[in-house]
Amino acid sequence: MVQRGMSPYQNLPQHKWEDKTRELIAAHPLTEKELVEVVLEAWKSIFKSTIGRHAKIGADIFPKPQMIGLFLHELIAAEIAARHPDKWRRDETGDEKGLVCLLNRRFSIEIKTSSDPYGIFANRSYAQAPTDRKKTKSGYYLAVNFQPVKRDVPNPQVRKIRFGWLDHTDWIGQKSQTGQQARLNANTKKVKLLPLYP
Repeated sequence: MVQRGMSPYQNLPQHKWEDKTRELIAAHPLTEKELVEVVLEAWKSIFKSTIGRHAKIGADIFPKPQMIGLFLHELIAAEIAARHPDKWRRDETGDEKGLVCLLNRRFSIEIKTSSDPYGIFANRSYAQAPTDRKKTKSGYYLAVNFQPVKRDVPNPQVRKIRFGWLDHTDWIGQKSQTGQQARLNANTKKVKLLPLYP
């Protein structure tokens, strides 16, 4: 078991990181199959829903990717919580991950979504050293890339679903003082966020 505050990759050579990620995924109480099912069901439910009197997303209205990502984030967490109400719940405060494991907070999951074909992004604060007042930026991550919902994109799809463990030191903040984004380098995405779908 990894000690609190210690990275499971600490003192591990990089060529062993992918094996460590597989070990961490295998130890997680939610299976890869269930995570994929939940994400795809959440995605479909966005287009089944009616907003207002009769507006349908993807047919009548075309929300920006940030809004679609927010819907997806909320629906994934809500579905897991509905399936396992005694084990999981959605976040309730700013210092919690998006999906909270009630039995062991170590298994809580941060959910990140993006309309970028491959990239996953976070607020610049993810690249900064954590403080006691803020939620830890290290831990399990579920990353979902989706096609943007546009009038000229019929039947948009989920592009990728990845799962793994990231440490706050994996995030690279923008150099500009006004930049508000953090990203991951290509190798980190490859060995610490493993593909579940397609």
